[in-house]
Amino acid sequence: MAAFPGVRSPAFARAPAPKLRLPILDAYLLREVAGPFGFALGAFFLFWFANIFVLAADYLVNKGAPLFLVLRFLLFRVPQATPLAFPFASLFGTLLGFGRLMADNEINALRTSGVSFLRIIRLPVLAGAAVAITSFLVNEHIAPIATDLSTRSFYQILYRSQTLPLEPDIFRADPSSGNVFYIQSVAADGKTMQNVQIYQPDRTSPFRQILTAKSARIEGTEIVLEKPDIARIKADGTVSALSVSGTEMRISLPMGDNGQNFLSSSFNDTFTMDSKRLAQDIKFRKQTGQGGTDLAGRELTLGGKYAYPFASFIAVIVAVPLAVRFGKRGRMLGVVLSIVLLFIYYGLVALAGAFGRNGSIDPYLAAWLPNIILAAVGGFLIWREDR
Repeated sequence: MAAFPGVRSPAFARAPAPKLRLPILDAYLLREVAGPFGFALGAFFLFWFANIFVLAADYLVNKGAPLFLVLRFLLFRVPQATPLAFPFASLFGTLLGFGRLMADNEINALRTSGVSFLRIIRLPVLAGAAVAITSFLVNEHIAPIATDLSTRSFYQILYRSQTLPLEPDIFRADPSSGNVFYIQSVAADGKTMQNVQIYQPDRTSPFRQILTAKSARIEGTEIVLEKPDIARIKADGTVSALSVSGTEMRISLPMGDNGQNFLSSSFNDTFTMDSKRLAQDIKFRKQTGQGGTDLAGRELTLGGKYAYPFASFIAVIVAVPLAVRFGKRGRMLGVVLSIVLLFIYYGLVALAGAFGRNGSIDPYLAAWLPNIILAAVGGFLIWREDR
């Protein structure tokens, strides 16, 4: 039988698969931008932390709150800064990174060597898109939970509780039915409630109804009132019937919520709830005819949940041509431009938001209008620089 000596020798062994690595140019550019980006991101979060600490210092110094509780309150509040921090860091990092490259004539050397401007900025622009996605995911999934824990930590400080209490004096509205819920306090189990009132409008009956119970509990997607008092009110305001029920009464929670979502402020505040829940809330309000400025404000907030993270990508598009144009004038100009552009952006946000709330323009368009304007400016400047 024939044999082939040496086939299994090291010379014929399969070479290991090469590791995925960035091209040298892209890796170099990314390192230049990553340093100032990380510095700006950390500085922004630190400033946010210090600003909240000033507000919490009174509880620490004058009211004897434990230090670890105050720190927990502060740390869980930090993720709320994500929609502001990431665009600023992207803007700052790109201006300073590319400004340094331009000041040392490295951009000019690359272009003289035949590397196109679009090739040079390719990876920074893709990195800006990655930062935008990261910002959205943090704001969508981490910030609501962290905000809820921060709020509960604050009430733990306020009431000197050993456990994380739930927010007292809770008001919740159900856009699908029109019911309005008020809960004075919630027990530590997160299900048992005291002094509950539910207002039910006259959508499906000839009278309005107010349910009052000293105690209630949450089971699944329902609130169970124990021995509720029922007051029925006619359209002219007179009380037509007042009865006391000796049995339990079950009322569906808003939008099929479970107890945790219903009682959590983060799932009911338009600024902290995730986009899916806010979109569902807006849909219910439109179906039930609950429009007006409140609905426009919610639509504006929903649009902003996507537009603000995307500003990180827009920041790179605007910053790259400005850094190339003004980079030789020093890093201080990059710092100043970062602050000026940030104020311009949020000035446009405020102006467009005002038009969106009063109905002059569509709220979703108002949320995206600052991004559209700056993207057009940045795109034009890149086109000019590439030519």
